[in-house]
Amino acid sequence: MKAAIFEALNRPLRVTEVDDPVPERNQLLLKVCRCGICGSDLHITQDPVFGARAGDVLGHEISGEVLEVGPEVQGLRPGDLVSVAPLAGCGQCDACRRGEPAWCSQFRLTMGGYAQYAALLPQQCRKLPADVSLADAALAEPLAVALHGVQRAGLQPGQRVAVVGAGAIGLAVAYWARRLGATGVAVLDLLDHQRERALDLGATAFLATAGMDAAEQSARLDEALGGPPDTVFECVGRPGLIDHCIGLVRPRGTVAVLGLCTAPDHFDAFRAISKEVQIAMSVFFGMPEFERTLDALNAGQAAPLALVSGTVGLDAMPEAFEALRVRSGQCKVLVDPFG
Repeated sequence: MKAAIFEALNRPLRVTEVDDPVPERNQLLLKVCRCGICGSDLHITQDPVFGARAGDVLGHEISGEVLEVGPEVQGLRPGDLVSVAPLAGCGQCDACRRGEPAWCSQFRLTMGGYAQYAALLPQQCRKLPADVSLADAALAEPLAVALHGVQRAGLQPGQRVAVVGAGAIGLAVAYWARRLGATGVAVLDLLDHQRERALDLGATAFLATAGMDAAEQSARLDEALGGPPDTVFECVGRPGLIDHCIGLVRPRGTVAVLGLCTAPDHFDAFRAISKEVQIAMSVFFGMPEFERTLDALNAGQAAPLALVSGTVGLDAMPEAFEALRVRSGQCKVLVDPFG
């Protein structure tokens, strides 16, 4: 099959032919129809902490068609269209039975979406609702990450929300925050590229903050929301931004951290304590949240589709992948391995 493989840190992915995956008795073979390019994949190709190895096939925001099922697979059959959660556990422990494989002692994050076929566990897959296309279904994973973050923050209807970072996760957080009852949602980003997309997804304000100091950002944010935010979501993942969010949030407010930062960080603990700020860390999601995102993608609830800014085939994928390292009007780019 054709795949885009990782070769080494700080080198572009390379499209080549690799062996087709062979599913085990408890696995299924999936024809990959779409896979989203995720910011975490960009990190993986630059940071040794993730342990990527030469020949690895990345990509975890997957939708596709079941082609084969192993003899131990139940509930799915060839021809089923599914969206894939990249969270694999043992399937038997308490965490797995709760639909929280990320907390299984055997948890692993599965990749393989930048290829034409993938072998997966059936418990990672959910059948698509009738009105959700395979292209749309690749959004279920990032939407579930955002939903989990909003729920970890304990968002309540009527609250004011700020989202720092207008990448796909930040925009998905804005979508869920409005959908779950926030009266005002302001998205902050250095540049103005994603303003219209943020407003389409439910944001009530967008602040391009390049050139603003912290005091001006705080004042402009309070003006946009009619008061300081109850919850601030950090969706960038760079050192110093947790501290910045602590400065933006109201006293006794919540800072929810979804940004993937692998470097050591620090914040002003005295300021955080003085404001009695609650800090909530968020990673991955549970399968009930994943299923809820598929429902949100169903007919009449298509706002999240505004995240998608383009689709490329595998041959064009490495160039599109590298281009996402630079801020632009691109947001969620999908890969069509057969395109």
